Order: sequence, then structure tokens, then C-alpha cells
Amino acid sequence: MNQLRFVDLFAGLGGFHVALERLGHRCVLASEIDPELRRLYSLNFGLEPEGDIRSIPLIDIPPHDILCAGFPCQPFSKAGKQAGLACGKDGDLASVVIDWARAARPRYLLLENVPNLLRHDGGRTWRWLSQELRHAGYSLDAKILSPHEHGVPQIRERLIIVGARDGLDHFSWPAPSSRPTDVRSVLDVSGTAETRLAPRVIEALEVWDAFLERYPKHHRKPWFPIWAAEFGATYPFSTTAPLAIPAATLRQFRGSLGEPIDGTSDEAIAAKLPPYARTARAIPAWKARFLQLNRDLYEQNRTWIDPWLPKLRTYDHSFQKFEWNFDGNARSLWGAIIQLRGSGIRARSPNAAPALVAATSSQIPIIAWERRYLSARERARLQGLSELGHLPAGQGAVTRALGNAVNAKVIELVGRQLLALARIHSAAA
Repeated sequence: MNQLRFVDLFAGLGGFHVALERLGHRCVLASEIDPELRRLYSLNFGLEPEGDIRSIPLIDIPPHDILCAGFPCQPFSKAGKQAGLACGKDGDLASVVIDWARAARPRYLLLENVPNLLRHDGGRTWRWLSQELRHAGYSLDAKILSPHEHGVPQIRERLIIVGARDGLDHFSWPAPSSRPTDVRSVLDVSGTAETRLAPRVIEALEVWDAFLERYPKHHRKPWFPIWAAEFGATYPFSTTAPLAIPAATLRQFRGSLGEPIDGTSDEAIAAKLPPYARTARAIPAWKARFLQLNRDLYEQNRTWIDPWLPKLRTYDHSFQKFEWNFDGNARSLWGAIIQLRGSGIRARSPNAAPALVAATSSQIPIIAWERRYLSARERARLQGLSELGHLPAGQGAVTRALGNAVNAKVIELVGRQLLALARIHSAAA
């Protein structure tokens, strides 16, 4: 089979380009709206991308065999507002992909987006997109894949969509790898000074490590998130929202971390409650269940929790929440992969890192045993982009770019299967 030509739309750092170039194929056009990412793309691949895809006349699209597009996921992501096709900034870009497919009629489509695209707007968005692509002449298949299923130690589920004008009867998805993954496989010998944890973060992790050390060895670890603010709290929540209770009554109870609710103003009283309880509306049933589970945990273990609890009082609320997502019986934070989230400190097995996110540098995975964050180069390896010679400068820019990147390893594996189909089609022609 001859070398195939592909276009790389919404190119970013070039995950599609890396994947298909590994397979011996050639990019004939790339499009990326961000000027800095265009500059880096040119440095990495020797190809200057076009700017906004909406400014490229359909008549100027070069002939190509594969249309690759990781069209922006924010309109469909559960982490965003889920405005979808109504999103003023990016909601129309799925329609642009359809227009390109209709105008250029490439033999194959290789698309990527967030899994929530399947469920967005009650499934109507996916039904619209798939129907439009089928009307454009493509047989379609879609599957949610994650790098950790294929030898890369990152849990990052993404929806991969393949399309073919000549049918998908002989297409099969890549089989999962049977080999276990380990984050250590992407680590450098040592981190840089810029990746070191701040002393305050290390101190907070030491506090929670002490919690794990004291936790009874013969007890199963909690399956629910630990909200330490409920340890010693007695404010009512099950039948009446906390701030719907008269102030005089609420002062009879204890609030966050068991402290007395002794404020004189409404604001001072609210400040004694955990942030999630500062509401005059009924607390949702799922949250009320977690509150009660944490109070029960405290009552069953208060003999050792009470001496430990004061160590947590000086930390922000997000550091007072902890998710223990380890499998097995691990009882130390210092062998974990850790992520600092608004919802709390999350500790995971070192088998795989959590998904890289674009929104904030505060959630860069932490290599606990080295007291540092993953470096930019290590995160690039998690995205299958180890061969890129140039990455963005600055923590915010590299976090956004890598968090938005297409995982090149996953695309390479799917691309290999799609190209096997292309050989069958060529032989039958």
C-alpha cells in the first residue's frame, strides 16, 4: 500500500501527526488556531499549520486519504457547561468537520473527543453527528479507549470515532494489552527544581499519611471520600438545610472539624460550617449519605482521630478532603500517585497516572515517593509524545497543551487497524 496523505485538524501539539507519521504516512495540511502551538508544530514537524479552520475555503482543501480531527471537547465535557452545539465559541466546529468530509471526501475519518459526547443532550448530539457523517457517505464505529489499556500508564478515557467510505466490515479495534503499566516507566532519573512540592503541600501530605498510619489495620479502608470537616460535626442536615435553621438553634451544634458554631452574624455562623453545608437549600441525598458515613467513621475511630485532627485545622478546605483510591492494603501516601483537586487530595496506585487536565496546573500528578510533580517531558510521554523536540514554555502553557493533546499511542494503535482495512480495500479495488 502506498503512503497515505492525512490532514491534522485542531492539531494542537500534533498527536495525530506523531501517530500517523510513525506508521509511515504524510501530513498535507494542519490547522491550529493558537499561534504559539502553530509555531511549535512548525518546529516539530517542518510544516506550518493554517490558522482558524473556519477561514480555510473548502475549495482549497488538498486531496487526502484520512481526515484526522480532535475537535474541541469543551462544549461536550462533563467538566464544562456542556453547551454542546450551542456553544458560541466552539460548538460549530463539529459542523466544520462534517463540511470538510463532504467537500473533500477522504476515504477515512479518524476523530477523537470526550466520552460524554455519546451522552450529551440525552444522546441527541451523537445521533446528529453520526447521522450527518453517514449521510456524507461514511460507515462509522466508535469506542471509548484509554492509554492504560494499551501499555501507557495514564487513565484517560476518550471516544475514538472511525469512518470509512468503503465500509468497516473488516475493521477491528486494537486489543487491550495484558501487560501491567507503571508510572515509573515514564519517569526521568530525577526531577527539576521547578517540579518540587512546596513545603506546605508536603506537610499536608504528611498529615494524611499519619491518618493512614493510625487507621486500624484490621478495618477495610473507606470506599467513600473522607471529609474530615465532618469529624466532630453535629449540625443538622438530614431533614433541614443547615442555613435554613434559625441562628439561635444552630449555635447549639458543632460545625466544621467539631468547632462550636459561635458566630454572632449570619456570615460568621456560615463560616463555621463546611463550604458544602453553607446552603439554605436541601442537601442532595448522595451528599447527605457521605456526610453521615464520615460522621459514623469518626464515631467508630474517635480515640485516635481526636489526637490527629488538630493537625488539619490550619489547612484549606480542599486539603481537608481525601480520596483513598488505592487497591489492596497500601497504607502509605509515599508510594502513591497523588492529585490535588478542588474535591480533595486523591491518592492512586502508581500503576497509572490520572488523566492530564488542561484547566489548571494545580492538578499535575505528584510522584509522592520523589516529593515532586511530573515534569513536562514526563507528561508528554504519558501522551505518547516522547519524540517532540519542542514543548510550550511555562507551566500554564504546557499544562493546557498536554491536557488538550490527543494521545498518540492510542491513535497509532487505532490507525494501524484502520490502515489494515485500507490494504483490504486497496486489494479489492
